[in-house]
Amino acid sequence: MGDTLKFKHILSKYLPDDFVPYITDLIIQSDVKFKIVAPRRTKLGDFKAKGNESNKSQITINGDLNPYAFLITTLHELAHLYTFNKYKYKVRPHGKEWKREFSILLNPILIHDALPNELKFALEKSIQNLKASSCSDIHLSRVLKKYDPSKRTVSLEELDENTPFTINKKTYLKGKLRRTRYLCKEMSSGKSYLIHALAEVNKLE
Repeated sequence: MGDTLKFKHILSKYLPDDFVPYITDLIIQSDVKFKIVAPRRTKLGDFKAKGNESNKSQITINGDLNPYAFLITTLHELAHLYTFNKYKYKVRPHGKEWKREFSILLNPILIHDALPNELKFALEKSIQNLKASSCSDIHLSRVLKKYDPSKRTVSLEELDENTPFTINKKTYLKGKLRRTRYLCKEMSSGKSYLIHALAEVNKLE
């Protein structure tokens, strides 16, 4: 009971209220080391299987995610845990086995009235062709992004072509779209780089 109340108290700061009990129960029943960590640029969360150095598997989730992104990312990583517990290293990380586990974990939130309809439809569409992460599905990412706190930055895709912008203290000129990324020219070097359409940038006037 003590662990349950502790987890509920902590998770209530990161998750939509209606889904705190569900995620709390999953974490406790899974007997996994669950950590909320500082933001990482390359990933929203990760899973590490138990091994020689630890008798417990570990899941880490970025603490700066909006509540719905935190929810989906947590379920994503729990699906990795469930898949590992069943198949160990015998299957691919995002193979059909993982997709099945992720779909099962998503189902209770999809039928919950508290889930916004727009997000529900995006998730249902995403499940039909699950990608490696929520960020791999650009439509789902756009919907999740709507629940981010207000920022002074804009998404790269919102800018017109040939608009200058800054990101990571460097200035670029927006180019043409290549699938989910724009080919942008870095002004000081003249080199071109692919930058994700949903990257947060500062528009230069």
